Amino acid sequence: MTSVPPPAAELSADQARRIALRAQGFLGAPDRRAGVPGVLRHLGAVQLDTISVLARSHELIPYARLGAVGRRTVEKAYWSGGRTFEYWSHAACLVPVEEWPHFAFRRRAYRSRPHWHHDLPDGAYKTVIKRLRTEGPLTATELGGAKNGGEWWDWSESKVAVERALMYGEVVCTERRGWKRVYDLAERALPDAVRHDDLDDAECLRRLVALAGQSLGVGTRADIADYHRLKGEQFDTVVADSGLVPVTVQGWAKPAWADPAALASEPRGRHRTTLLSPFDSLVWERARTERIFGFTHRLEAYVPKPKRIHGYFAMPLLTGGRLQGRVDPAREGSTLVARQVSLEGRKAVAPMAEALLEAASWVGCTDVRLERVDAPELRGPLAQEIARALA
Repeated sequence: MTSVPPPAAELSADQARRIALRAQGFLGAPDRRAGVPGVLRHLGAVQLDTISVLARSHELIPYARLGAVGRRTVEKAYWSGGRTFEYWSHAACLVPVEEWPHFAFRRRAYRSRPHWHHDLPDGAYKTVIKRLRTEGPLTATELGGAKNGGEWWDWSESKVAVERALMYGEVVCTERRGWKRVYDLAERALPDAVRHDDLDDAECLRRLVALAGQSLGVGTRADIADYHRLKGEQFDTVVADSGLVPVTVQGWAKPAWADPAALASEPRGRHRTTLLSPFDSLVWERARTERIFGFTHRLEAYVPKPKRIHGYFAMPLLTGGRLQGRVDPAREGSTLVARQVSLEGRKAVAPMAEALLEAASWVGCTDVRLERVDAPELRGPLAQEIARALA
């Protein structure tokens, strides 16, 4: 691990929490003029996932920060005008197109891998590239089918080839049709100014560490490295030249670094009350979420149903700058169903009602129905708050 120079500042745990909230776009007036593209630039990456409950996760991210932005507006902002590319950042993410050069280190690493989970017959890769060159953009189905007919990982050779080309950087996803990727050649889809692998690994890593520090505001080595899935050793090699400054945070056992701009002014302004996607970057890193908010967050969609504690797609409730509960939602026609609600005490009742009603309105629901509330004594007050607002 890198040696840490003397800290530039000492932060209280509360200051660190508010710095993190502001860095993630949850404290202060939202930048509505910059809109969805501004949210993406601010965060540096927005995670994609196939699960859709109220909406897909990439839609929930700007909603949580901007409010009821139109869902078509979200899709247009992401996949039109060449503003973004899909790549492996924290996970499968949308990333601002200007950051393409800074993922050259990862593209090089993929190209140098000695083996893959999927074998690829000779000529299959070149065939896909040729078809995209002459017929593209195309979906995997149009390229010959995404699957061989087996389980979900049993990809066809054309799907294996085009996904490999995506990781190599020869192909990009230009849009989604019914959640299917539409592929095209990078040389045709990306601006010439960014389409290069000229930067060496150190410069790429330095930029991504700096970006992660800006997006988090303040974080430990593990927090910052995890943001774009870097190794701790990669963080160590570049942090001294990243522009981040060492700080100490009361109650944090490990050293931390902060974005100097985050330290330049006291975080102030209005706190957003909203439901968060389980894939929101505010709660990406479990240990960080527990350290900052005292809140244990875990996506249980992939946990066997009998072992789930809070539900399939439990969405944390953010209010007053704190995580005060969660809800596992569903939709039945024009009704938002709160299948399971957990609340951190009576003070979370009104904010949960507000967040449920706003989310219902955003997705076109006119009613909210409560099913299970973990604290039975809070069911009545929550139902009354919702009924009062709907009346």
